[in-house]
Amino acid sequence: MIAVETEVKFRITDAEQFSRRLEEAGFHCETPRAFESNILYDTADRQMRARTEILRIRTYAGRTVLTHKRLPESGPGEDRHKHRIETETAVADGAALAEIFRSLGLAAAFRYEKWRSEWSDGNGHCVVDETPIGSFAELEGEPEWIDRIAAALGVEPTEYITASYGRLFNQWRAKNNSIASDLTFEAVHASAAAH
Repeated sequence: MIAVETEVKFRITDAEQFSRRLEEAGFHCETPRAFESNILYDTADRQMRARTEILRIRTYAGRTVLTHKRLPESGPGEDRHKHRIETETAVADGAALAEIFRSLGLAAAFRYEKWRSEWSDGNGHCVVDETPIGSFAELEGEPEWIDRIAAALGVEPTEYITASYGRLFNQWRAKNNSIASDLTFEAVHASAAAH
């Protein structure tokens, strides 16, 4: 499936409390809280990253999905919202796909994990992500819907985040002088223990 993904992230302090706010706002839970593992693949010289593209294998709630994201051919990649062309498909065997990538000269470049739940109000989606560096929510849908729902949830446009989890992790690493190389629970906790 190919689609234009438009989204924003914002920080939340309590995932359970925020989930109750979503229910009050008319959302229903599509996927209960489940562990998610992501691996981004790239060439050794990071050609995909240089082009602002990602190639990801995601394992979540019993499913494995291959995703490619890139900037739109026209219009902004980021304004108040983040915009990406997203192509994704279900994969039967993530390990076999990873081996194909390795044979083609691609390597695992970055790993990140989270606990995620997915919500919908029938017009757009909200995910609640509990990551090793804090909790976030993402609203994905039409820009007008995102702004309307954010306002209803008490989120100001100044709180919008268009950065990827990779960029947020790099900011967190710099701020915390962390040696963690991946955004995994084990790596972040080991880095914190080393200080």
